Amino acid sequence: MSATPQVLQSLIAGRWIGQTPARGLHSAVNGRLVAHTHGESIDFGESLHHARGQALPALLKLDFQQRAAQLKALAAYLMERKEQLYAISAHTGATRPDSWIDIEGGIGTLFAYASMGRRELPSSNIVHEGPATPLGKNGQFLGSHVLVPKRGVAVHINAFNFPMWGMLEKFAPSYLAGMPCIVKPATATSYVAEACVRLVEQSGLIVPGSLQLIIGGSGDLLDRLEETDVVTFTGSADTAASLRVNKNLIARSIPFNAEADSLNCSILGPDVQPGDPEFDLFVKEVLREMSAKAGQKCTAIRRAIVPRAQVDAVAAALRERLAKIKIGDPAVEGVRMGALASKDQQADVAARVKLLAEGNELLFGERDGFAPVGEGVGEGAFFAPTLLLCRDALRNEVVHQVEAFGPVSTLMPYDEFDQALALAAKGRGSLVGSVITKTPSIAAHAVYHAAAFHGRLLVLDRDAAPESTGHGSPLPMLKHGGPGRAGGGEELGGIRAVKHYLQRCAVQASPTMLTAITGEYQRGGKVNEDAVHPFRKYFEEIQIGDSLLTHRRTVSEADIVNFGGISGDYFYMHFDEIAAKDTQFGKRIAHGYFVLSAAAGLFVSPAPGPVLANYGLDTLRFVNPVAIGDTIQARLTCKRRIDRGNRPDQPPQGVVAWDVQVSNQHGELVASYDILTLVAKKPQA
Repeated sequence: MSATPQVLQSLIAGRWIGQTPARGLHSAVNGRLVAHTHGESIDFGESLHHARGQALPALLKLDFQQRAAQLKALAAYLMERKEQLYAISAHTGATRPDSWIDIEGGIGTLFAYASMGRRELPSSNIVHEGPATPLGKNGQFLGSHVLVPKRGVAVHINAFNFPMWGMLEKFAPSYLAGMPCIVKPATATSYVAEACVRLVEQSGLIVPGSLQLIIGGSGDLLDRLEETDVVTFTGSADTAASLRVNKNLIARSIPFNAEADSLNCSILGPDVQPGDPEFDLFVKEVLREMSAKAGQKCTAIRRAIVPRAQVDAVAAALRERLAKIKIGDPAVEGVRMGALASKDQQADVAARVKLLAEGNELLFGERDGFAPVGEGVGEGAFFAPTLLLCRDALRNEVVHQVEAFGPVSTLMPYDEFDQALALAAKGRGSLVGSVITKTPSIAAHAVYHAAAFHGRLLVLDRDAAPESTGHGSPLPMLKHGGPGRAGGGEELGGIRAVKHYLQRCAVQASPTMLTAITGEYQRGGKVNEDAVHPFRKYFEEIQIGDSLLTHRRTVSEADIVNFGGISGDYFYMHFDEIAAKDTQFGKRIAHGYFVLSAAAGLFVSPAPGPVLANYGLDTLRFVNPVAIGDTIQARLTCKRRIDRGNRPDQPPQGVVAWDVQVSNQHGELVASYDILTLVAKKPQA
């Protein structure tokens, strides 16, 4: 950053606002002034009007697939410029590995949602949550659910500890859902969020106005929101509670998703002894969660629950390893733990440690050689790793209520394993818990009882360890959130997070109407039959409902015998006449997979053409048996299409799912499934 501290600016309604210095933001490492917030007020009415009137219509001109492609391009753009962000992130007191979580973890979330969107969402703006349910006797009245964009604005209020990851992990599913975002980062580290948003705007890769940035307070923003809007929050449980009761949010039933700090725990199983790999894994997890990001993680281990017989061994191992951690300016070689985010945070952690220490034992702390290294670190926001021991945690409520949001953890002994689970539950809801054990039955018992109080559970043993992402690492494909104190919300969780920004609606209609509404063929609806075989059409030429009714084929004993010889499947139902008579079918029947193969022979167009590959079957069911002498016929119908755009590494193509119904001579369904094919687009002139 320049010698003269910059004035951070808000990006509102397509322009950067802010010239007048206001609050000073200081380096967590040495206390030097890094930047100022701006003094200009923000017109949140203008901000919302721009989001609704400009960004929203432009977003909805794109479909899920197109927005996913934009997220991927943006992720690649930011990754190429990550070093700019690392340089700025250093002012937060973060080490390079800490900033990696924030910067590359955030960019990785963009990549992840781009990939999930391309794989799981349609090339439209409506998601069908099928299958449809028949509501009438003749199959001409169906009911189902659809998800559509809410046509509102997402307001994201983020915490100070991960200014970039926290922003991007909310932005990615919002944008994919077609919702413009207004982001309010925590002020203390807002200079990192501002730098990221500037790069996003400079990229020109997303819809203009779809990401607005607030530096400073959120004013009357929540009071101006409407029924179609969404608010998400990450931060303290107390702040979440105060925002949740905003009169406008309550009056308009505006969804409020909270991810709050919680007293997460890690439990060492009663089966683990010193010397076991699992013992070392437990110690390493606690140590990592105390030192990574200087303990400023909403998922950090605050309560380490161990068998009473192992307390001394665990305490000794942790003290030994904590003493080896080099603390100070992350620019100094060998430093493994940096500073807290601000002097205010330093004072807050100190006050909470004082509360936690009452009546408990200090096992490791400032007295044990705490001496941060680096120039000017005396003015920084460093805090000593602090390990406490609460010998009677069942009766000490403070250790289950007070969280020191820093490098602080409390050891808690238990006698019986159910006592350990009772201690875990006293946190009143957590984002994550972990159980380190080598016994499957202990793991099963723990998850059954602890899942009600946790958003995520890590079961760690020597087998999982080499690939484990660790206790404190939320992943884009898994839920991030938790019950009770943890906020009761869900961030991330794969496509579940996207659905948070979509509106679910039940629809009742005829199959033909439901096909038109969902963009997905419903059985019983009208089909389109023409002289061109569906497999001879390019992707652009295929329409939902395009269908082929095949010729018929009578199944013979020779078919069954030959298929058995080819496949090696000599199951008695296909070959033993006497045994087959004693079954529910009363006779020999054809192999189910022969029926699939025979159906393919009926509908496949064998010559080279636009179909590039068949890469799977979905929803396969064998409904009725096929016996010797039965005649089968297949109907192939285009069920849905997904345009995956044009990629440089592949020929232009799309995905087509075909509904297949195989029936017998009585018109009875014998097999039902979807075939997935890659279909080429028309060659470009």
